[in-house]
Amino acid sequence: MALPVVRLKIERRSSHPWVFQKMVDKPVAKPKPGSLVDVLDNAGAWVGRGFYNGHSRIALRVLTEDPNEAIDAVWFARKIAAAVALRRELLGLDAVSDGWRVVHSEGDGLSGLVVDRYADLLVVEFFSAGMFRYREWIYAALRESFPGCRFYSFAEEHVQKQESFDFRSPEAPAPALITEHGLKFKASPGSGHKTGFFADQRDNREFLAQLCRGKRVLDICCNSGGFAIYAKARGGADEVVGIDLDEEILEVARRNAQLNDARIRFVQSDLFPWLRDAANAGEQFDVVVLDPAKLTRDREQVIPALKKYNDMNKLAMSVVKPGGVLLSCSCTGLVSEEEFLDMIRRAAYFAGRRVQVLKVAGAGGDHPFMAHVKESRYLKAVFCRVD
Repeated sequence: MALPVVRLKIERRSSHPWVFQKMVDKPVAKPKPGSLVDVLDNAGAWVGRGFYNGHSRIALRVLTEDPNEAIDAVWFARKIAAAVALRRELLGLDAVSDGWRVVHSEGDGLSGLVVDRYADLLVVEFFSAGMFRYREWIYAALRESFPGCRFYSFAEEHVQKQESFDFRSPEAPAPALITEHGLKFKASPGSGHKTGFFADQRDNREFLAQLCRGKRVLDICCNSGGFAIYAKARGGADEVVGIDLDEEILEVARRNAQLNDARIRFVQSDLFPWLRDAANAGEQFDVVVLDPAKLTRDREQVIPALKKYNDMNKLAMSVVKPGGVLLSCSCTGLVSEEEFLDMIRRAAYFAGRRVQVLKVAGAGGDHPFMAHVKESRYLKAVFCRVD
C-alpha cells in the first residue's frame, strides 16, 4: 500500500532526522499526526521515509533514507535488537547493572522514543505522535529482548500538546529494585519523578566514588541519593550530607541508603539559603556534587538558566575546601558544553576561586548520540579541583 507523500520546499542536504514545519509544503490531504509518509524534495526526488505531523514544530522525523526499507514491525524489531546488542554485547552493561537505557531516541535511529530498563520493568517514554501511534510494534520488539518484562509507558503533558496526541498513563507499577556496581536502588516510575533514578550518571557516580575515601562529601540536589550513596558505600567517604528541596524524593533517598547500609545525613532545604548559611558558618567539604534538575526547555530562557547555574556554582564553590573537588552537572540540553564550561569559569571568578578542570564527561555509552544529531547529547558533568 502506497504511503502518503509529503514534499519539501528545499533540497535535502542533511541527514538530520528532523525537518521543521517551515521547510515542508502542506499536503493537500493532511495525514493524521504520526502517520508514515514518503518524503520528496523540492525537485520531486524521493529522499526519505518517516513520521509526519502537521501540528508539530518538527513536521517530519525521517527514519530511513533507503527507498527499499519499509517502516514496519520488522523494522522496529531490527532497530531495537541493534540497540540492545550495543548495550549488551559491546558495552557489557549486564555485568555492571540491570538498570540502563535501552533506546536513546535519535542516538539509536528511533527519533521520538526513549526506553529505560529497571530490572524486569521497561519504562517507555514517547516524544512523538509517530512512536505513540506504532507503540504495539515497539512493545512486541522489546518483548523479544526482554521476555516476561513489565511495561510502564508515559508521555509528558507538554509533549502530548506539541505532538497532538492524548495518552493517559496507567497507574504506577510496583517499584523495581536494580543493582549498579553492586549497590541497590529502587526505581519508581509514575511517582512524579520520572523513575526516581537516573542511569545516565552511572559512570560519573563511579568516577566520583574514587575521589571520596576518608573525605567529607556534600551532594546538592541529591534526588534519590545516587552520588551520596556511591560516595559512602562504594567510595568510603567519612561523612556524607545530601540536600534536596523535595521531601518525597528525599524519602526515596533514605530508603536507598538503608538498602546499602550507608549512613548519610539527608536535609530538606532550598540549596541557596542552605549554602549561604553553610558558607557563613565556615563549613567546608572535600567533595561537592551539584546536579540540579533541567532548568529550561525553552531556547528563550537559556540566558536566565545560565545565570541560575552561575549563582548555584558560585555558592557551591564557596563551601569546597581548598584543593577539594566540585562535580558540576547540567542536564539542560539547550545549554552547550562550551557555554557550561564558560559559566564555571565565570562562577569561579565571582567566587574568588581558581578552578582546574580534571575531566569533562557526559552520559554513559547507553545514551549514544549520532555525530550529525547533537540534540541527543544533553548531560554535562565537569569534575573540577577548586583552589
